[in-house]
Amino acid sequence: MPEVRTSVFYGGTQIKEDIALLRSPETHPHIVVGTPGRLNALVRDKHLRLGSVRMFVLDECDKMLEGVEMRRDVQDIFRATPRQKQVMMFSATLSQEILPICRKFLQNPTEHLVEDHVELALDGVRQFHVFLPEEKKIRKLVDILDQLDINQVMVFVKSRGRSEQLSKVLEKFNFPTCFIHGDMKQDERDSVYKRFKKGDTLRVCVATDIFGRGVDFERINLAINYDMPKDVATYQHRVGRAGRFGTNGAGISFLSSEEDKESFKAVEEYFKKTFPEYPEEGLKLKDGGNAPAAEEVAN
Repeated sequence: MPEVRTSVFYGGTQIKEDIALLRSPETHPHIVVGTPGRLNALVRDKHLRLGSVRMFVLDECDKMLEGVEMRRDVQDIFRATPRQKQVMMFSATLSQEILPICRKFLQNPTEHLVEDHVELALDGVRQFHVFLPEEKKIRKLVDILDQLDINQVMVFVKSRGRSEQLSKVLEKFNFPTCFIHGDMKQDERDSVYKRFKKGDTLRVCVATDIFGRGVDFERINLAINYDMPKDVATYQHRVGRAGRFGTNGAGISFLSSEEDKESFKAVEEYFKKTFPEYPEEGLKLKDGGNAPAAEEVAN
């Protein structure tokens, strides 16, 4: 089998390096992986020519197509490819609003639903909630981290500032912690990703939703919604960071406002399950333990 070359292109890096790679016959890739913005820039300036493309794959297609600007980039790239090609789109969450947009890229598509969302319900991840005022969140988070036998944990927050501040607080409590958010430079994000994935020293990562989907870490067995997300899809992607690769994990959501409670109620209604309060005695994470399971909602 001949050598197959794959290259990755994304923003926040020197585009001239991408151009040099594409110009050289020794490094020109057979498979191109990238973000829509950078790929479209390379296509627009004719550094990346797509006339021979046979397969067009869009991962996380709901996220790629929900924003007008990113959708426009995807459309421009798509138009630069031959009409005759195989098109594949993937997502763990696909709303009825986005589905018709996806279908515009497809001709007579075959659609595969891997599992019904109610049956899926983040299988392998036990889910809990905690009612508490905003000012008690830090204390509760520290108690949970002290109490549980954790491999690694993702703590999700709603803003850049909160990710940095909370990371500093946890460091003061002697938890090896990093933070990541979308305003960081690409090389900084890459460094955090590599250090956390290696897992030798960092046990906690405080993140915005930049780490909420499309990123897999084998050692994470706990995901905490320090700030409750507003929609079910974001919840599913966040909590899904725990319990990957067939392992057991847990997700805990802090609910400190009526809006948080309504958002969590929507999650339970979506999955047709009720998720219990986090038990005071804690959980056993590494062997599954005997913590309470989710209960089916009575019809």
